[in-house]
Order: sequence, then structure tokens, then C-alpha cells
Amino acid sequence: MNRTISRRSRFSGPSNQKKNARKASSFNPDHLIKTSPRETPQESTPSWKYEDLDINPAIKANLNMKGYQYPTPIQEQSINHLLEGRDLMGIAGTGTGKTAAFLIPILHKMTLQPHAQALVVLPTRELALQVEQEFISLSKELNLKGSCFIGGQSITKDIRNLKSKNNLIIGTPGRLIDLLNQGILRLDTISTLVLDEFDRMLEMGFIKDIQKIIHGMKNRKQTMFFSATLDKTQQHLIDQILTNPLEVKINSGSSPSDRVEQEIIRVPNGENKFDVLTRLMSNKDFSKVIVFAETKRQVDKLGKKLNQFGIKSGLIHGNKSQNQRNNSLNQFNLGGIRVLVATDVASRGLDLPDVTHVINYELPRTKDSYIHRIGRTGRAGKSGKAFTLVDANN
Repeated sequence: MNRTISRRSRFSGPSNQKKNARKASSFNPDHLIKTSPRETPQESTPSWKYEDLDINPAIKANLNMKGYQYPTPIQEQSINHLLEGRDLMGIAGTGTGKTAAFLIPILHKMTLQPHAQALVVLPTRELALQVEQEFISLSKELNLKGSCFIGGQSITKDIRNLKSKNNLIIGTPGRLIDLLNQGILRLDTISTLVLDEFDRMLEMGFIKDIQKIIHGMKNRKQTMFFSATLDKTQQHLIDQILTNPLEVKINSGSSPSDRVEQEIIRVPNGENKFDVLTRLMSNKDFSKVIVFAETKRQVDKLGKKLNQFGIKSGLIHGNKSQNQRNNSLNQFNLGGIRVLVATDVASRGLDLPDVTHVINYELPRTKDSYIHRIGRTGRAGKSGKAFTLVDANN
């Protein structure tokens, strides 16, 4: 749906918006909105429950404590095959349970082989920390240790953690390579590799780091590849990493979530985009909102203006310290702030439950970025709404 905001509209306001010197995005959201399904498909009942799985009883108990009774589609189609040791390429939207899909088989393998080690590589610090928390909750009473290695944390602490036995190593490529180059991290004893949000890692320029990590895993026996989107140009690289993989595609990897209602708001010349944003936010239904901008500077500016306007907001972008980023995410999840203003660093895989709306204050550069941004809402079987603000002459 397209909506043009006229000067008489309830969203109108005085004009003081400066022209953005940033190069305009060539992305056209109309193309995706026109092809997005209007109706949510009916979901079938899973063919098994977690209590039916032939896995360690303690893992079942932990799943039950978390309220996991039935698998999500990506879990239903992958877990049994992963328990058999298959390589996997899994394509599924955000909020579909990919983390548990790879952690459950890994944990069960570790209960059978106490010396087994696995490595999970993710593109951002926040994603790595989320996987660590999921590991902690699913591995209770199993006497297993996992450690997370990300930028912005003490290298001394990392060295200390690596001196003891780790069943699961979780990390971002940059920090893992730092530890590898210093001879602190050993990869030749690790048999299982998980690459999560692989396309994002390529976008961020981590391809050489990933190749170095893979090259160092001389005893790699199982590899799992997960992402919400799939670029055909990556297929050759994927074929080099995976061996006779099972392919599980819950979605095509090239279209937006069908649980997200999308709308374009066209802002005529002379209208103030910030006024449009605040008028949208005057609707109480906008109770938990992520606002995306393209640059760190714009995020800072927008967050400051929203707070001055009386809309409690937090910020997340690459120049914020890890503590600042964690604080914003925690406040957002706990309801201390209503709005999270972010660059695309928050568009991938973060577990931000019950987000009601996503607002693209600025157009993303690519279709994949758009898909991931709006995927912050409409998660875990719930519906959501996404608004994209664009100049009317675009």
C-alpha cells in the first residue's frame, strides 16, 4: 500500500528538513511490496514433539523449561538430519528458531562425545551473545562449557577462557582471527562448524577470515550454514564449504516475511520527515518500534530528537561501545524505552521479541537489507507492520 502525505494530512508539519548529502539509495521497496503475499499461509502441525526426540533427557528438560514443545519448521526439517551428522544449508526467516536448530544436535553430540568441540561464527557481537545465552539455557546440568569471543571485550579474559576446555566456541570473525593469529585459538580439534547469517558476513567483508577459519579446521566433520537470505552468487562458495548438504528452505530467501504488512509513506517536497515519524508514533499501537537510518550520524541525531520530543529511545550502531549497545537492547526488551534507533547492525538475527513496527526512516541500500530490517517484526508466528518513508518524487 502507498500513502502520500499531503500538507493537509494529519501527518503534515512545518518544513525545516535539510537535504541529505548522502548518495540516494537505488532500492525501490515497491517491487517487494507488490509481490508480498496478502495472506499468511496456514501452518501445519509438526510431525513430532521434542519429548519424542532421541536426545539426552537433560536437553529435553531444558527445552521444556523454556516452553519448547513443538519444533518450528526449520527445526522440524533439520534436527533429525543434523543428529545423523549431515551437513546443512538452512534458509529461513528471522525468528524461526535457527539457533535451537543447530544447538540441540550439537549439545546431544557433546553428551555422547565429551571431548567434542564446535565453533559458531556470527557477523555481530549481539548475535554471538544471544547464541551464548541460548547455549547456557539449553545446556543446564550437562557439565558443558561455552565461551563467547567478540570485539570490545578484554583480550586477557579471552586468553584465560581459552586456556580451559571449551565445548562450544562462539565468536565474530575479527576476534577469532585475532586469537588465531596470536596462536591462542586452536581450530584443529574442532569437528563441527556453524556459519550463521553467512550472507551478512560476506557483506561485511569477512570472506577471507571465514576461509582462514575453515582452512584451520583440519578435522571438520560437520558444517551447518544458516541464513535468512541467499544470493545466487554465493552458491559456488557454499559448494566449497558443504559436503552433500541437506537443503532446507523455509522461505525462498529472496522475499519479505509474509507476516509483515508493508506500507510506503511518500513525503512530498516541503514536508518534514521527522514530523511524519512523530505523528506515526502518536498512535499507541506503536508500542515497540525499531527505526532504521543509514548512517551512524543520522541515528545519533534522530535518537536525540526523539528523546527531546518525549519519545524514549535508545541507539545502536557500530561506534557505540558494547556496554552501550547491550544497555539499549536490554532497555528495549524490558520496555524501558519505546524506540530503538539503529543502523543495519540491528537488522540481522537479533532476538527482539514482540516488535510491533519497523520504520525505515531512510531507504536501505539493498533488497536484502530491506528484508532483514522488516524481519525484526512479524516474528515467531506473530504479525507486524513496516513503514518506509520516501520522498514523493522517488
